[in-house]
Amino acid sequence: MRLTCAFMICSILTIVGLGISAEPSADANTKMVTIHKTVLEDSLIKGFGDGWKTAKGKWDNVDGSIMGSEIKTDMHGAVSRHDASFNDGVVAFNFKLEGAKGISLSLNGTKGHICRVAIKPTGFSVVKDSQDKKNGDKAMVLASSDIVIKAGEWHSLVLELQGPNMLATLDGKTTILGSHLAVEKPKVNLGFTVSGESASFRDLKVSSGSLSKNWDKTKEAILKNNK
Repeated sequence: MRLTCAFMICSILTIVGLGISAEPSADANTKMVTIHKTVLEDSLIKGFGDGWKTAKGKWDNVDGSIMGSEIKTDMHGAVSRHDASFNDGVVAFNFKLEGAKGISLSLNGTKGHICRVAIKPTGFSVVKDSQDKKNGDKAMVLASSDIVIKAGEWHSLVLELQGPNMLATLDGKTTILGSHLAVEKPKVNLGFTVSGESASFRDLKVSSGSLSKNWDKTKEAILKNNK
């Protein structure tokens, strides 16, 4: 496994091999954020219900999950979004790649894109989205991990957001942490995107929270463990 991270106008840390068991529950996996209350919870067992807005692609209820597929004539990846307002917090969900070239969990503010976790069969990354294209603002990968994500199997992803920080944990084992001031904005909705054939999602949970009191010690222990 090769881990990569870049230092530009942001501070970045990449962490690997924490040895935590894979669980779909955000509460069991949080490292940086202490959860306060649930903002949105949807098992997706019956597909998309009220509140979901599908902009592009084909979305079907398959085997107790929602499966998204890109439609070539859309000339855009499949997208479906749901309102979820919070500043700092945790987003947890399970996913399964089924031919998709890539998927993401994206977060928007009142004026458009803020950030996302991007997932491919060859790894995952935390990304600051382009927020002002007219002024040349570009998307930026804050941290990434090159790791094989097996298709046809369920995986868990937990994203923690606190201030400018984005911390994402895959299957409770591999964690990446990136930071950028542009991430520190109120989030008003989130969405799943699918590029390519298909991918499935289930067990979505969004919670608000704040910086964990133990984060400094946890971060120090992680750094020591990964020297």
